[in-house]
Amino acid sequence: MSDKNCDKESCSALEVTHFKNALKQFQELVEKKVTQKTEERLGLYIKDDDEIDYDKFYETVQTLFGPEIKDYNVKAFFRKISSNLDAKTEWCEIFGYFIVEGDATSSQVNEENTIFLISQKQQIAHAGVKRRDVIKGIVKVPHLDFTVTSSQKGVLTVFNNQMRVLATTHVKDTAWVTGCDFLTQLKRVVAVTERTVIVWDYKSKGSQSNCFVIKPMENGLLCVCTVTASDHLAKDNILMGDDGGYVNLLTVTSDDFGLKQSKAKKKSQFHILDSKNFKIVKRKLHDDWVMKVKYISDLNCFGSCSLDSIHSFVLGDIKRLEDNMPVKEFSVPKGVNAFTYCGKSNVIVTGGDDRLLRVWHPNINTKPIGKLPGHLHSVVEIVTNEKDQHVISLSSAKIFRVWDMQTLTLLQVFHDNEGSPGEMEIFAMVFDNNHRTLITGSSVIDIYPLTHVIQDTKQVPQTHEKSINVLVYNRTFRQILTICSESILKVWELETGYQIYQIEDAHGLNIEVTCAAIEKKGFHLATGACDGTVKIWDFGSGQEVKALPLAQHSKEDEHRLLQLVYLKASQSQHALLVLEQSGKMKIIQGDKVQTCLNVTWVLPEAVAFPRKNPVLSLSLKPDALQTYEFFPDVQLLPDTSSLSNETENFVPSMEMTCFDVLKVGGCSLIATGSANGAIILWDFESASVRCLYKINEDSQASVPEAPGVNAVLFLVHSAFCSRKIGSLSSTANARSDISAIPGQENTYLNLNKENIQSDEINPQVTTEEDTTASKNAQYLDMNVLLSKAVIGYSPVLASAHENGCIYLWSIQGNLLKEILPFSKYPSVPLTALCTDISTKMLLAGSKEGHIMRWSIGSFFEDLQNSKNQIKEELCWRAHSTKVVDLFHEEEKNVVVTASTDGSVRLWHATNGYYLGYFGQPRKFELSEISQLILPCDVNKFPTIIKEEHKYKEKKKKSEYPLVLDREKWKSLTRSSLVLEKPAHEDVVQDFKFFKALASPKIHRQPLQSFKSGNKEAGAVFGSIPIYELGSSAEDSVLPNYQWNKAERSSPIGWKMEPALSGE
Repeated sequence: MSDKNCDKESCSALEVTHFKNALKQFQELVEKKVTQKTEERLGLYIKDDDEIDYDKFYETVQTLFGPEIKDYNVKAFFRKISSNLDAKTEWCEIFGYFIVEGDATSSQVNEENTIFLISQKQQIAHAGVKRRDVIKGIVKVPHLDFTVTSSQKGVLTVFNNQMRVLATTHVKDTAWVTGCDFLTQLKRVVAVTERTVIVWDYKSKGSQSNCFVIKPMENGLLCVCTVTASDHLAKDNILMGDDGGYVNLLTVTSDDFGLKQSKAKKKSQFHILDSKNFKIVKRKLHDDWVMKVKYISDLNCFGSCSLDSIHSFVLGDIKRLEDNMPVKEFSVPKGVNAFTYCGKSNVIVTGGDDRLLRVWHPNINTKPIGKLPGHLHSVVEIVTNEKDQHVISLSSAKIFRVWDMQTLTLLQVFHDNEGSPGEMEIFAMVFDNNHRTLITGSSVIDIYPLTHVIQDTKQVPQTHEKSINVLVYNRTFRQILTICSESILKVWELETGYQIYQIEDAHGLNIEVTCAAIEKKGFHLATGACDGTVKIWDFGSGQEVKALPLAQHSKEDEHRLLQLVYLKASQSQHALLVLEQSGKMKIIQGDKVQTCLNVTWVLPEAVAFPRKNPVLSLSLKPDALQTYEFFPDVQLLPDTSSLSNETENFVPSMEMTCFDVLKVGGCSLIATGSANGAIILWDFESASVRCLYKINEDSQASVPEAPGVNAVLFLVHSAFCSRKIGSLSSTANARSDISAIPGQENTYLNLNKENIQSDEINPQVTTEEDTTASKNAQYLDMNVLLSKAVIGYSPVLASAHENGCIYLWSIQGNLLKEILPFSKYPSVPLTALCTDISTKMLLAGSKEGHIMRWSIGSFFEDLQNSKNQIKEELCWRAHSTKVVDLFHEEEKNVVVTASTDGSVRLWHATNGYYLGYFGQPRKFELSEISQLILPCDVNKFPTIIKEEHKYKEKKKKSEYPLVLDREKWKSLTRSSLVLEKPAHEDVVQDFKFFKALASPKIHRQPLQSFKSGNKEAGAVFGSIPIYELGSSAEDSVLPNYQWNKAERSSPIGWKMEPALSGE
């Protein structure tokens, strides 16, 4: 036995020695890697065979510690030492035990453990209570979002969601009120006293208050609740506990109260109802007072508790009250004062005079599954925060404790010792899951908010300390990349908001990273800087793969990169399309053999375009290859005939600000936007370049002036092709051939490879004219087939401008639609555009931080149908400053926005609700969208834009000054005399309205009256005197008219004939 023990000891000694040696070698490896990284940042490192990359680091660690080391732990450790050279590291981290700085850990724990923020307590005094009165019952009605309270002296009050009084009444009963609840079917408030049941119609109009009092009850009622699972629309079941240990079931219907109301208008009506006329079922379940009774809808049963040590807590179906079958009984020493149920954890928590909280499974009543000690006084109330799975317990000393039901640990203890002696004893408590607050009742109502709710509304969201430059989404890993102006690169998890890793000074000290892109598969990341350098990284490990070195003899900011797009990424090749501030667009490539990236293609500079037909042709450069991988090496062929008149030319600005690429479904397009509003569309399929601009018909200028372009985006219908995600689709990697069509002076590019191959294989000899005709016919046939394929689903180019408008262009250069965002304020520049994968919505961000959403699905179904409109559905303020970029995540239906204020925020795409910001201490809760909160720098709620009514669109605006419509005026002011119009009439119709209404000045003359004497005209007209005008009066009043009497004896039949002056 001694020999065996010696062998074991020697083996263990050898293992310890080997492990110590492995740790020493590992420490040397880490120091060598840190030294290498430091030299790289200083520009002093020269690459050699001893370079330590991730693969070599991983193989060395596996050799030292064996295959039990997890690759993700090695990757995390390597990322840590690569991004932060001053970070504290320990060997245990390679085994998954990471060490964080003590200060950060303690601050984070303290911040997370502050569940309720006591300093932000809200107190409602003198609401629902009288003098020397206390709140005995508080009930939250979730579906109506209001709160019901009852005071001991009989004051019943209903509060709205802002805790303002909706209705209140005073029940004048000699007995004290002990509890209340809400009847969900009858829409009434129920309260109980020692011997009565009170039903109050809170919707009574005016000062009239209808209350029904059901009495007498056999025992004193101590608690009440309603059964929420009633299937009858006009019936409610009420559970009540009394001082005899009985649980009573009272059934009430609308017929019990509907016919009892009096039509007399009194200030208050109290109707006494006999309890013998109601169906009341009761069963003795306890040997002491019933302290609480609740109905648990998730378990479809009720629970009641008592001070009885044997029958302390009872759980059963409400049918057990009638059939007297056995129920589940839980025994607790000294009984149970309060209980609650947590649905997510599926546990029942009880508390009583023994000062312990016991956690029970609903189906196991023999032994609790956990005990939570801590209270030094009797537990009097327990409520549940269902969303966070927290339980809040209250002792008789007004000490609150918050428990986590997932870990059965204590999270927070607080004692609110402020207030008068009457406020020190709490009689009721409830948790409002809608507004995330804890409500307690004493002589006043106290409301305690959750800390993270206050943080969301009071703390300034901050993802980076400086403004955001880049926001990119990795759809494969569901992670977000953000880069600030200090060149700090951070990677976040979308679902939780937690930070994964960060890289500082990615391109060197004091070099700003200005743009980034992630390839389609999500494994590689490319970044561009202000000095023109480009680097490619491994997205998972944060390791640098390749780089484009700094250009020599470059001016300041000449090669500053504004935007880049990934064209291709693989182990053997990387290709990027970049835009420089000078206006040049380049393709940067690098393969497995090359150690650095190289510029392989440059887009030609756009020249002057003719305004009447702003299209120029493309041709291959003389030394260009016939094969190309992404875009052909082309040159512009200016149309000299149209450029003769320089005043009609439109010269685009070389200050290009943005671009977008589309290379799918037979389309090979590049669109660029400029600071002067010019949009250049490069179409390599049709071998043309086109200038897009909106023609202002009111402008007399020969050169169109358009607002600057801040963003361009290709919109592709899902029926046309699968939209590119993050980069180009696989068709962008296909190789194509290029040739010129004879007879066209190399002005078109034939991209149909099959046609070229068929011409090369065909052995027949043809003349040059036949060859030219056949190739032209093939080219025309190809265009016809292409136009048929994309009809109705042609790609559309969207551009966002400085004037706040979005223009939609066809690839043929036609303006399809002009979109102006809905706003009551002056238009602000739009700075960012994005869409979803199915291209059914369009999102835009503005310079003032607004986000707008349009529905464009019906518009893309048929671009030629003018009835298909683009509808703006939502608008909200997301930031206080400029929106840098945004994107939409389809699965979670959220929108992520980045701004120059240094924050990246998360919003619900349907209603614009704020969900949080990246960098906040708590994780995101993407499923919770019922609570509408706002960041501290935003004070306006989202605006849902509804469709205008038809009559509003047809309504015409009034034009001033008003003009009199004489024909309409005659029809409205025609007297009993029928006036006939003459054949000729020369009356000016454009009288000013009020001038036309002015009465003419009449020089009064003596009038001669006579009676007509015609009795046939009737009693009325026969008695009306008729006045005859003299000649002098006739000339003075109406000089242009002559009046003739057709029949002197008849009161009707007067004719007015105009007599033009001078005839």
